[in-house]
Amino acid sequence: MKHLACILGLSAFFSQPALAADLAPGSADSAWLLTATALVLFMTLPGLALFYGGLVRTKNVLSVVIQCVAVTAVVSLLWLAVGYSLTFGDGRDAQAWIGGMDKIFLNGVGPSAASGGVPEQLFFLFQMTFAVITPALVIGGFAERIRFGAVLIFAVLWLLAVYVPVAHWVWGGGWLAKRGVMDFAGGIVVHLTAGVSAVVAALVLGPRRGFPHVSMPPHNLPLTAAGAGMLWVGWFGFNGGSALAANGLASSAILATHMGASAGALAWMLVEWLRYGKPSVLGILTGMVAGLGTITPASGFVSPVGAVCIGLIAGIVCFFATQWIKRGLHIDDTLDVSPVHGVGGVIGTLLTAVFAAPALGGLGFSSDTTIGGQFAAQALGVVSVGIWAAALTWVILKICALTVGLRVEDEHETEGLDLASHGERAYNE
Repeated sequence: MKHLACILGLSAFFSQPALAADLAPGSADSAWLLTATALVLFMTLPGLALFYGGLVRTKNVLSVVIQCVAVTAVVSLLWLAVGYSLTFGDGRDAQAWIGGMDKIFLNGVGPSAASGGVPEQLFFLFQMTFAVITPALVIGGFAERIRFGAVLIFAVLWLLAVYVPVAHWVWGGGWLAKRGVMDFAGGIVVHLTAGVSAVVAALVLGPRRGFPHVSMPPHNLPLTAAGAGMLWVGWFGFNGGSALAANGLASSAILATHMGASAGALAWMLVEWLRYGKPSVLGILTGMVAGLGTITPASGFVSPVGAVCIGLIAGIVCFFATQWIKRGLHIDDTLDVSPVHGVGGVIGTLLTAVFAAPALGGLGFSSDTTIGGQFAAQALGVVSVGIWAAALTWVILKICALTVGLRVEDEHETEGLDLASHGERAYNE
């Protein structure tokens, strides 16, 4: 009987709903979301891996690459097991703080079960790519000095304690959604959580040896430029796919995305040019990413002109935020995650309340909400999620420190993580 029970249990565990003749209620919508899913995954691998890889020093390139790959794999399996269910499952909590356990291991989720006009399995996949890239972004805050084991534990705990609850609050019908918070594709869920967590991680781990007195320039800007180009293209799936349909909203979001990125790139370049006398490749690429991150929460709600305004503000504000955090506060957020993604996420989330107004060409707000009322809702989302992400990230890092340790030894940091942690070199003579 024990063996029979085991067999029946495994059968239920691995079973999936039978394939239906019509797998997709809307084939065009499904085709677009399949494409968008591939584009968003493409942002992490190889996009973010190359972007970050070019920004670090030669001795740490492979450490960043393996961290991106490992986080992708770990988060994907965890999203299958419980992440998706806790985010989009049927929660029983009256306060809507977390989803339920009804969809663990995709229980009841098959290729023919529709969610928003597309198969729910496809919706699961699309949302999984968001869950993957968010903790991967945080890597930039502690690059070049963290133990690889700590990265793995951090990714698991951070996904469950930070990303999943916040995604449920905003996108899963949670308490922020009930208060009317607008976040089309992740200004709060992705960029704010990643930016806040990155700066907390930078503070807990402390600066790299020699910072800020020793120059630590990017080792390969062409590699960074290639990764940045992949991010720009992939972001069309990130924002456009969030429409969940091949329709005008998707094209509007992609148009806003491109305009925001273009404006952010040029704004950063011009400010840097005026301040230092020369425009840099690193500057224009960083401005582009700042524009992309900042337009994300507003992309489905604003006009192309509104997107340009948001991008211009992003390029200017994120430029000075980077200077202040690195040179003013001497916080070693290695790859500027907090001033670019964190500050950008805050700006974009708040400006959504302004540029989504019909008077400025936006799609407007729900019910009788005014700009002031929507701004208050957006600010509530920013403050509450910022505090949550900061507090839980600190706790998670302390758990990592008590278990496998956080920071590599001084001699390993000097040698470089590629050799010390992984026994490989990126460039062999």
